Amino acid sequence: MKINELIQHFSIHTTNEEKQVLCKMGSVRPISSYSERDRFIIEGLIRKSLVSKVIQNGTVLVVANELR
Repeated sequence: MKINELIQHFSIHTTNEEKQVLCKMGSVRPISSYSERDRFIIEGLIRKSLVSKVIQNGTVLVVANELR
């Protein structure tokens, strides 16, 4: 039996502030283009696997994952 068969609905708790930052993340952008507060929130979203962090040519880029 697969885990998807056991769990019909799966959601990750996000605060209102996290939801606002996720909505602002339209495409791949450098993390340095966000405010210090947004960067702190983005780091939390990375730990929750809602945002991916990619290092390209020494630049740290972030992008929201598809599952929201």
